Amino acid sequence: MSDQSPREPHHRGIRSFVVRAGRMGPGQVRALADLGPRFVLPCAPEATDFDAVFGRHAPRVLEIGFGMGDATAQIAKALPGIDFIGVEVHTPGVGALLKRIGEMELTNLRLIQHDAVEVLAQMIAPGSLAGVHLFFPDPWHKKKHNKRRLIQPAFVRQLAERIAPGGYLHCATDWQPYAEQMLEVLSAETMLTNTAEGYAPKPEYRPLTKFENRGLKLGHGVWDLVFVKTA
Repeated sequence: MSDQSPREPHHRGIRSFVVRAGRMGPGQVRALADLGPRFVLPCAPEATDFDAVFGRHAPRVLEIGFGMGDATAQIAKALPGIDFIGVEVHTPGVGALLKRIGEMELTNLRLIQHDAVEVLAQMIAPGSLAGVHLFFPDPWHKKKHNKRRLIQPAFVRQLAERIAPGGYLHCATDWQPYAEQMLEVLSAETMLTNTAEGYAPKPEYRPLTKFENRGLKLGHGVWDLVFVKTA
């Protein structure tokens, strides 16, 4: 896949992720083989017809970086009237979520294994999303690596352009310096309006992950930010 988008030419220089090797259990391998052809969409250089993909017209929510997919599967199960598009680069996570899709008999979820920046630029039509979820992205703790963080003004503008009026952007992080940067960047985007004075209460639809629960028991903070598109 070229780094030049046919729809929105751009140079994809600094990436917000590093592809790491990971162990694959037999269940994940089997799910990739059996369910991958149906539920994993190839990256394409044009906007995807998601009505055709899902076989219906419904609100669509994009999740960027779903990890192992536990929260994604729980949300999709709880909200069957919404279609979810999950983007993740790591194969073990894709396999794990495919396994959950099979176990939970989910039909309202499709996956794309590719760089979210390119997926957004090429496959998602402007104004087509009811929401975007970005939960616990890599905080890139070291100052010299902060430029790798996904939440940057140009990317947030792209997200805002693809959200329909009245739609939302929900970010969550357990790293306070990143939460502060997120709040600053999101607040500066004129197409978005904060739903809270600062950080938002955790919406009921976002389940607590095992990692998050462990952190909360240790006294670690978690910050949610929920912005809506108003223009």
